[in-house]
Amino acid sequence: MGSKTLDRGLRLLETLRQKPEGLTVSQLADALGTHRAAVYRLLTTLTAHRLVRRAKDDRYTLGIGLVELAGGVAASLQSIALPELRKLADETRATAHLTLLEGTDAVPVLVVEPRNTNMHVSYRVGLRFPADLAASGIAILSGRPPEPGETDEVAVARERGYAMTSGRLERGAVGISAPIKPNNRPAEASVGVVAMGSLDERSIAPRVIATATTIARALN
Repeated sequence: MGSKTLDRGLRLLETLRQKPEGLTVSQLADALGTHRAAVYRLLTTLTAHRLVRRAKDDRYTLGIGLVELAGGVAASLQSIALPELRKLADETRATAHLTLLEGTDAVPVLVVEPRNTNMHVSYRVGLRFPADLAASGIAILSGRPPEPGETDEVAVARERGYAMTSGRLERGAVGISAPIKPNNRPAEASVGVVAMGSLDERSIAPRVIATATTIARALN
């Protein structure tokens, strides 16, 4: 006979995966068909291991510990993405990055700077920001099913296949990103470039989309 506590904990994680905006203790208890006290105990343990984190409005979302736990998968994604990001950075003369969705936040996990420029944007790995704030996060959201209350920027990005924003994380910085959707599954990551001043949207957006497609195919 399997462990009921382990089964409930795994179902809790799966429930949060389906609700990236997060859920309250009461909502989780309803979804799992169990008491709030039992959910509290599960959340305490999962939070201690960083598999879950407490977000705003007393909601809980998946934590960065899941990425670390799935190190082999993350390493595979990064090893596949690295040569593509190097090529993209040099071709566009802009800083290229791979960004993952963690709960309601976007987190860059791999950054490659161009080798053929004297000046370029420095983009910090591990920087956390709301997913709907800048191009990299908006691109991920656009690669997922529509959600009630999503911004117009997400809807526009879903229609054209990429997101573009300016001055959201750093004044004067412009970013273009596209979602990575292996096997056409909902996006959990995006690839993009960022530069100071301006980016030629017509020429760079197709390159970013092509890079995202190449990485997605390699993950199939």
